[in-house]
Amino acid sequence: MDIVLVKKYLRENLGFSNKKIQKIHKYIDLLLIFNKKYNLISKSTEKEIWNRHILDSAQIIKYIDFNKGHILSDFGSGAGLPGVIISIANTNRNFHVKLYEKSPVKRDFLADIQKITQFDIEKNVYDYEVIKSDYVVCRAFKKLDLIFDISREKIKNPHKLIILKGKNALNDLKKLPKDKNYRYKTVDSVTDRDSKIIIVTKNGK
Repeated sequence: MDIVLVKKYLRENLGFSNKKIQKIHKYIDLLLIFNKKYNLISKSTEKEIWNRHILDSAQIIKYIDFNKGHILSDFGSGAGLPGVIISIANTNRNFHVKLYEKSPVKRDFLADIQKITQFDIEKNVYDYEVIKSDYVVCRAFKKLDLIFDISREKIKNPHKLIILKGKNALNDLKKLPKDKNYRYKTVDSVTDRDSKIIIVTKNGK
């Protein structure tokens, strides 16, 4: 999908205003500048950034309720994907977006992005014994079983996981041990016909 079609999809299907799209432009400008020195995203994807990274991240907001005073955590945020795009979509001051990233270099980049949109920057998820979160989003983070381990061990309250996965998503799900506390479904990605969005609810949330 080219830039024009991506922007049209953002407006018509995901409710992004022109002002929010301008914020995405500013984010992309900073990302591409930073990417010249540090490998935040693959340089081979820079020309496809609107489809490969922006829309891929933005598509999950339809599964998030921004009307409540919830906390959303982006694990392994890296360049801020999808967390930064979610924070741009959010207009509720009581809805908090937290980006967890272990790399100091990437956290420095995220600190620069805070002048565009509001979110909190946290360190490595393993630095915390307990994490309070109502939503967990992951994109290019860890294997599915390790994400579930973090969910079980560190997030005690009911929550939803939204995980962007590639063509092995269904096979990875089949390998997970059965757990009555978790229910999941898969949704096709709008950016890659082989990729899936895995939506998991814990404890009936």
